[in-house]
Amino acid sequence: MAKKQFKAESKRLLDLMINSIYTNKEIFLREIISNASDAIDKLCYLSLTDDTVGLNRDDFRIDIIIDKTARTITVRDNGIGMTMSEAENNLGVIAKSGSFQFKGEMDGEKAENEDLSIIGQFGVGFYSAFMVSDEVTVISRKFGEAEGVRWNSKGADGYTVTACERDSVGTDVIMHIKEDSDEEIYGSYLEVWKIKALVKKYSDYVRWPICMDIEHQERFETEEKNDDGSPKYDYRMVTENEVVNSRVPIWQRSKSEVTDDDCIAWYKEKNRDRKDPCALVRINAEGAVSYKAMLFVPGEQNENIFSGDNKGAITLYSNGVMIMEKCDKLVHEYFEFVKGVVDSPDLSLNISRELLQHDRQLRIIGQNLEKRIKSELEKLMREDRPKYEEFFKNFGVDLKCGVCDEYGRYKDFLRDLLIFWTAEDKQVTLKEYVENMPESQQKIYYASADTLKRAVNLPQCEEVRKRGYELLYLTSPLDEMVLENLREQDGKTFCNVVTDDLGFETEEEKKAAEERDIENKELLDFIKESVGDQIAKVKLSSKLSTRPCALTTEGGVTLEMERYFRAGPSEEMRKVRATRVLELNPDHRAFQVLREAFDGGDKERAASLAKILSTLASISAGDDLEDAGEFTDLVAALF
Repeated sequence: MAKKQFKAESKRLLDLMINSIYTNKEIFLREIISNASDAIDKLCYLSLTDDTVGLNRDDFRIDIIIDKTARTITVRDNGIGMTMSEAENNLGVIAKSGSFQFKGEMDGEKAENEDLSIIGQFGVGFYSAFMVSDEVTVISRKFGEAEGVRWNSKGADGYTVTACERDSVGTDVIMHIKEDSDEEIYGSYLEVWKIKALVKKYSDYVRWPICMDIEHQERFETEEKNDDGSPKYDYRMVTENEVVNSRVPIWQRSKSEVTDDDCIAWYKEKNRDRKDPCALVRINAEGAVSYKAMLFVPGEQNENIFSGDNKGAITLYSNGVMIMEKCDKLVHEYFEFVKGVVDSPDLSLNISRELLQHDRQLRIIGQNLEKRIKSELEKLMREDRPKYEEFFKNFGVDLKCGVCDEYGRYKDFLRDLLIFWTAEDKQVTLKEYVENMPESQQKIYYASADTLKRAVNLPQCEEVRKRGYELLYLTSPLDEMVLENLREQDGKTFCNVVTDDLGFETEEEKKAAEERDIENKELLDFIKESVGDQIAKVKLSSKLSTRPCALTTEGGVTLEMERYFRAGPSEEMRKVRATRVLELNPDHRAFQVLREAFDGGDKERAASLAKILSTLASISAGDDLEDAGEFTDLVAALF
């Protein structure tokens, strides 16, 4: 029996495929099972018009047989089988696929069985077996043929093809598992639990039953009796042949068959989630790209947020075969918290069935998914506001990052999903804020601090609230970046009450304020000298109502941004500082006392008062008190 050689290019491709194309060895079983499923699909399709097939739909199956002694795994199907010439053409020439040819022959014909689908279109999945095997034998008999064929290979050095006997139609793929090495424990693939787990992971929704012998502990009654005459029981191990795949996935079933509660129960079990999801999206789309999807918005933040386990949690299937466990190309990162499955027969797969050769179909699916996710979240906001606010508490940061991503490219898509605090017990969307604005209000006012309570209590907010206007209270530097990217809402621009012109002063009032600063220049210069370099400028304020002082900033870096940069990973980021400005209320008693001390020649007392006001402004703005002892002494000296 002469050994036949793969073609030179096939040798090279086999080597590349084993070592490069497949990044995960365990998918070999997925590929072999998919090929077996294809073979059954073909014979099942043929049985619709050929009564001599002699098999009903319920008769088709795939068996996995493990022999630890022989160190082999056999995947057996009762599908269409192969002749000797087909075995040589399909297995001896890499990247030539019988499935692909069969599918081409069916193009243009309307199959009576709409369930027909062919996965293996590239003719290379079979060779993934060599990642875990040092020898592969295929024994097959084609439907309608009396004789079988035996194909055998130990890899790139060639193969043999001979005639053989086989009792029934179908194919056995017998893989001799490699010996263990320092890098890989190949023997693990001879464990029943391991193979069963791989079936559940990758091939759980193959339409044909996948059967294995499974050992169970069984309780049985012995011939002995207990002292009281009751039966005595013992335990023994028994082996039963079981179907180990689910076959029909829950997302493939209609809403009349599976309720939303059934879907939620499936989600909680699969994701080990204690809490119901806050939103469920079920899609059955037909058209340019057909697909089914079942997506969930979790009800709580994943405990493993920092490990990344909550990222890219949408699993991609093609005809029930898992292609990617975590597909990061379906939705953008701002929806990365969404979990679930997408199953489409229309995906263009690459030869390893791990990535997408062309992502046009995926883009179409992804765009539709995002529209449905957004629609479901908007519905949740309308119908159950407390539940939406809980969702936003968990995942609002993802939406905010999405607004800032790619220079605000997605801001208009996401803006209606954002909510902001306007009181310690109230959150609104930007649209709702604008709708509630009085006619006299021309800007959207906001205040930033590291906590909600501190933002509400900022001195600069008083003048805005006194006029009956609401403010947005921001509690993260990211919030400021969000508003910077959004730019406006319904024609209303954003105004930072700490750094921006509130727009309340007339030109005459602004001119009077400038003249007032000039009149008080000597005092303001003295205060600046007294408080030191931590304050870049001292000015009189028109924003303060009852408070004596406030800390503001000039330039592009606010106090909240400084705190953000201070926690950054690089030394350069941590050096970024805001330019601090001390603003004083000229109508407040504290400023008048300071002026009296300065005008009366008590410069020491005036300097102490200046330092106290500066420290009070810093504390109010959320800065840390650097020297509590010095501040205490300054205050105590006033008594």
